[in-house]
Amino acid sequence: MSENTRWGIISTGSIANKFAQGLESAPDAELVAVGSRSQESADAFGDKYNIPHRHASYEALAADADVDAVYIGTPHNLHKENTLLCIEAGKAVLCEKPFAINAAEATEMVQAARDKGIFLMEAMWTRYIPAMVKVRELLAEGVIGDVRMIMADFGFRAGINEEGRLFNPKFGGGGLLDVGVYPISLSSMILGRPERIVSMAEIGSTGVDEQAAMVLGHPGGELAVLATGIRTNTPQGAHILGTDGRIFIHSSWWKPETITLSVSGKDDETIDMPFDGNGYNYEAVEVGKCLHEGKLESDTMPLKESLEIMATMDQIRAQWNLKYPME
Repeated sequence: MSENTRWGIISTGSIANKFAQGLESAPDAELVAVGSRSQESADAFGDKYNIPHRHASYEALAADADVDAVYIGTPHNLHKENTLLCIEAGKAVLCEKPFAINAAEATEMVQAARDKGIFLMEAMWTRYIPAMVKVRELLAEGVIGDVRMIMADFGFRAGINEEGRLFNPKFGGGGLLDVGVYPISLSSMILGRPERIVSMAEIGSTGVDEQAAMVLGHPGGELAVLATGIRTNTPQGAHILGTDGRIFIHSSWWKPETITLSVSGKDDETIDMPFDGNGYNYEAVEVGKCLHEGKLESDTMPLKESLEIMATMDQIRAQWNLKYPME
């Protein structure tokens, strides 16, 4: 492996553009290849980011000998297929969230990576942003005591497009997999896997969840009260409530730059932590660090936890009687 992590990107869509922009601010990272379904799209993306290798298929990208790691930015329903392709080709994989359509797909991906001894990580970029790292440090220090409740949301109002990714069940559309995964992942990071789930969703005319509310219960009585949606604008804030205080992660909490710490008997403290680039650079740095240390997964976003998060979302959807066509 070269000194720099040489990246390839599968897809030329919106999220792929964000990751490419992020790489420009990531030290020891080099974007060397892009794979698309057409040469025209690959060339346009390559011109935009000065990428030397432009491939007209995902297979050609996976086979590129100059690529160390591949970022997969395709729609949810293609994550498993694209991940398995790259693992088989011996490439480290950073797969955009949600990790897969369901836990069964995610399990297949993880098993393939472990069988081949290949690095694999879910691209939950929020975890690596400095303000979120600070949140974990404060919690580890016990600054707010024992965490008793989390309140977090991530919803936005999109116009209904029956053929678009967000509103089409065949793409795994709906709020839960697209943005609900963020508050669920936050809860998982802090409280672990829930033992009880109560949830309700509004299923829209296209057959996907347009808004939903969830309460996750944990063995010690801790609760996570979460909301998501693609037809509802939410405050996009997150509160972590402890026995001795609380942490408020300001809007938009999933790309945080400001947190307020409130501890009993003390004045509130607002901590500003602007991040470099667009934030996607931090997850790329994590992958490069893991690869150079010979790790097969990230300690911050371990594969076991990605599997648990997918299982939690499976349980939530089961309560809604929501299945995708490929299931």
